[in-house]
Amino acid sequence: MSTTAAPDHDTILSLAAAAARAAAKVLLDYFGNAAVHEKNSTQNLVTQADLASEKLIATMVQERFPGHVMMQEETEFRGDILAEHLWVVDPLDATNNYAHGIPHFCVSIAYACRGEVQVGVVYDPMRDEMFTAVKGRGAWLNGQAIQASQPTDLQQCIVATGFYYERDLTMERTLDSIRELFRVNIRGLRRMGAAALDLSWIACGRFQGYFEYKVAPWDYAAGALIVHEAGGVCRERSGAPLQLASGSIVAASQTVVDEFTHIVRWRD
Repeated sequence: MSTTAAPDHDTILSLAAAAARAAAKVLLDYFGNAAVHEKNSTQNLVTQADLASEKLIATMVQERFPGHVMMQEETEFRGDILAEHLWVVDPLDATNNYAHGIPHFCVSIAYACRGEVQVGVVYDPMRDEMFTAVKGRGAWLNGQAIQASQPTDLQQCIVATGFYYERDLTMERTLDSIRELFRVNIRGLRRMGAAALDLSWIACGRFQGYFEYKVAPWDYAAGALIVHEAGGVCRERSGAPLQLASGSIVAASQTVVDEFTHIVRWRD
């Protein structure tokens, strides 16, 4: 058991927001000029902006909290996901968008204690929108409280989804679920490419549902807390409660989450 006093959530939130803004400035400075490299496929990219943003966030966090564990997209994680103090960082969510000059991307930073996310920040620099949440204290957009919309049925819903890099069974299952969603006459479907923003947009009522069958903790850690604090619901693809290590996500407004989950739930 640690003998070090846990930092208060306001301190964590302040640092996370400052780091997100600082990292976003790096992204904007590189936007349109960043060198792009393939990781393990032609769809899975990394840019010098990802790396510079990640390094800056890690430096800011570790200067303030040198004993805290960092889980970051571009650095191999060898720590404990149930660590007492864990920062879960996506320095550039939607790298493919960014690399192609599409102005829809963000920085996502979450702080978790023993597997429970306590603070989440998602910053969209192109719209200057800062989504924040502290567990038990609601969700906010640029300092204003937000709530997920509460449609009466899926026909009133705009739904978002995402595809993993591999063109395999996961892609086929995603396309099958999209087909079923259109059969129940959803209002529309979007594939925006930034999981953290898809979740944040549920929290502020722009989307009413989002699912993706294969994602990493840094894709959803902050966004899922923001959804929860805004009155939405997040689950994993089986329909079980979402965990930090789930690796998949189904999120929706509370009034339609059961029907939505029934349609998009992964069936073995």
